[in-house]
Amino acid sequence: MKIKNIISTLAAAVIAVSIMPVPFAYAEGEAHDTSRNVQTEGVGNPFNYGERNTPADASEEEIRAINHAMSVQEVKYALYKEIDEHWDLISVRLGQPEREKVYALFLGVGTRESTLGGNGDGADIETAQGEGFGVSSAHAYGTLQTAVTAFADCNPLFMKEDNVPEMYQYTFNRSNFYDAIISDHMGIRKILHFVEIGINQEGLTGYQVVRGALKGFNTGWCDYTNENDGYYKNYPDEIISLARWYYEEGHLYDNVFTWTNAEAAAPYREGNPWDWWGTGEPSMAEIKAAEPTVKDTLPGDANCDKTVDISDAVLIMQYLSNPEKYTISSKGLENADCTDTGDGVTPIDALAVQMIEAKTINASDLPVTAEYLNSLVG
Repeated sequence: MKIKNIISTLAAAVIAVSIMPVPFAYAEGEAHDTSRNVQTEGVGNPFNYGERNTPADASEEEIRAINHAMSVQEVKYALYKEIDEHWDLISVRLGQPEREKVYALFLGVGTRESTLGGNGDGADIETAQGEGFGVSSAHAYGTLQTAVTAFADCNPLFMKEDNVPEMYQYTFNRSNFYDAIISDHMGIRKILHFVEIGINQEGLTGYQVVRGALKGFNTGWCDYTNENDGYYKNYPDEIISLARWYYEEGHLYDNVFTWTNAEAAAPYREGNPWDWWGTGEPSMAEIKAAEPTVKDTLPGDANCDKTVDISDAVLIMQYLSNPEKYTISSKGLENADCTDTGDGVTPIDALAVQMIEAKTINASDLPVTAEYLNSLVG
């Protein structure tokens, strides 16, 4: 089917007011681009995650439904997206230069807390909410089970976590708390909060910094407690054993998961499970923030809502069919012209946006050539 045939189909869909995205699901392992140098580049963003996983104005039920539908693989890549965005900071604070070991560490946390959504609940996992929204300091949500204490403006009786200025601290509200990617962001930030305390207040060094930070994530205190079995064996030491399982068994990028105390990870619990982590030294060294890139245009974002999704394709086709009724701002028209037809905004631009929704191409690929689109559907 060539572009002109798809455009006819697309136009017909707009007459019915909406465009239905093409169903698509990654096969196990397919999302991972083996041509990438993960150590230097990270894994990329094959699922096109933004700073949020869900619309900020969606209801709690809508937000949780979106998170609930995430596969294990999607849950993994949502974590990696946040790690990659803050890699320099995380690597220095954890004393770990190997990116895949850090991926594995957070998979270990996700397994200890939620089994990565492998029970069919995606990232939509909530605990300790019985006293009401945000009342309990243990009220937690998401893959990492990030507690409300991680957020700014939560209950003032909770200990403040304002010692990680390098990472944005989201305000505590339902829209932020229940968003899967924000929850990941804040969970990572919370662990770095305890890293700072462990180094600067508790005098921890080496792997004990990370071990103590994980203990703090669970208990609220990262002080060293003389190998107390309950504090270490059952939480940070279990996490690092599970992490090694993902790393050694080759399950960083697929839909495979394990669970707490799984027999499969037994070999990695023997001796000191942290020997595998390495001897890097966690540090509070200053991290120079990269200069922000100001992007005047966002190809495909016809409605200028800072995201590229099916609503942009709908607006483009509505505008083309009835520009007096369906208007697009000058900036929106600049964004909408995301292919090289040379004719301004055309149905091919709507097709390009729809192909992003179908995950045939990535938003970062725009602008693209009409020939390239034709090769994908030809």
